[in-house]
Amino acid sequence: MFQFDNSYARLPDRFFASVYPEPVEGPKLLKFNAELAEELGVEADFSDPARLAAILAGNVVPPGAMPIAMAYAGHQFGNFVPQLGDGRAILLGEVVDRNGKRRDIQLKGAGPTPYSRRGDGRAALGPVLREYIVSEAMNALGVPATRALAAVATGEQVYRETVEQGAVFVRVAASHVRIGTFQFFAARGDNDGIKLLADYVIERHYPELKTAENPYLALLQGVAGRQADLIARWMGIGFIHGVMNTDNMTISGETIDFGPCAFLDEYDPMKVFSSIDQGGRYAYRNQPGIGQWNIARLAECLLPLLDEDEEKAVEAANAVLKAFGERFQKEWIGVFRAKIGLATEADGDGELIQALLAAMHEGQADFTLAFRRLADAAEGGEGAFLECFADPDKAGAWLVGWRERLTTEARPVGELADALRSVNPAVIPRNHKVQEALSAANYGDFSFFERLLEALEKPFEERPEFVSYMQPPKPEERVTQTFCGT
Repeated sequence: MFQFDNSYARLPDRFFASVYPEPVEGPKLLKFNAELAEELGVEADFSDPARLAAILAGNVVPPGAMPIAMAYAGHQFGNFVPQLGDGRAILLGEVVDRNGKRRDIQLKGAGPTPYSRRGDGRAALGPVLREYIVSEAMNALGVPATRALAAVATGEQVYRETVEQGAVFVRVAASHVRIGTFQFFAARGDNDGIKLLADYVIERHYPELKTAENPYLALLQGVAGRQADLIARWMGIGFIHGVMNTDNMTISGETIDFGPCAFLDEYDPMKVFSSIDQGGRYAYRNQPGIGQWNIARLAECLLPLLDEDEEKAVEAANAVLKAFGERFQKEWIGVFRAKIGLATEADGDGELIQALLAAMHEGQADFTLAFRRLADAAEGGEGAFLECFADPDKAGAWLVGWRERLTTEARPVGELADALRSVNPAVIPRNHKVQEALSAANYGDFSFFERLLEALEKPFEERPEFVSYMQPPKPEERVTQTFCGT
């Protein structure tokens, strides 16, 4: 089924623990991503569904696999934990996909590992389906993210606040190396381990840096740039990660871990959904600053490699952190220029964007729908845009300034409207729709889950059959809190 070529498992054994998945009682395939399987070069035998489910649940370890749990540390809500590691995830191995890219195949919920910290190593059905939904939605929205290959029911129960159905999620990633992976070795003063890991990451993710004058400084710059770009894209779709700990930030620049994540309904820059984020550390507006803070933690790990002179190493690292802020701001304004239909740069664009966001906040406008309805306003249908606001006066005044700015581009109306609809999604994984799908699945009805996935396949199209997926929640449908699921 898988043609494994495992590079991480060939690193020294202090990088991971070898561990086999623990078999489950009654594996049953719930969802398989055939399109992704084709991309990966994975051949699934649907003539024997029981064996396929057994492989994807971890009951049968396929030939060539080298199952491991990766070691890492991390800052969790600002507090450093020197040893975390894969507590409920097992990396089966790596495949080289049809595009020549190396990808990890990981099982989440496949049983305890040496890093489980008294946990059962299992996953509940709801969090597995949430990760499937959001990771595939992010991909369709054009945001770098881990992917979903499969979801498998285990036939067993897991015990959290309540008794829940168990499941296994098959996750695909460019790799699972995190900022926290570097922190694991730095916490132990293992500079050889840091160098080995850095060399591995450069070879796997940044091969163009091998000939750089200072490959390790270039690596820090590369990771910082990818994270700045990624967070700018998050901001553009109203995504709130919810748990931006350093062990949840990949070196490859992919979004990883969709536990307490959520999407903005009405625009509120300080919005928090995550039940474990009591102080609002990872609120929507705070994400860029936290991204920079996380890069600072990576820089601390890499200092011994940046320069033998510690003062010079710190100076180089600080320059990267400064560049992160500049890179993010450039990417952010680029994302939002596109969201309001601007193809050129001009002084005052930042103020124009901020004025719209201020009007949206004051008018309690739905983030996704308001931006989507700008295309209607471009075509003369201002009413659809203004209806998004509780008090449309400020929004109406903003439209005047917007139209004035558009005259400097002389862009045909049709081209402008098409451009707006190509970057402002009609459909996102709205929190209440995700919750609806998960609640139904807990009672054995997966039709809502399948329907939501279908709606999210083409997020930039307004399809009549999916109109309800475009609508903000009614008061009684609002989701105010999301949960980690561990």
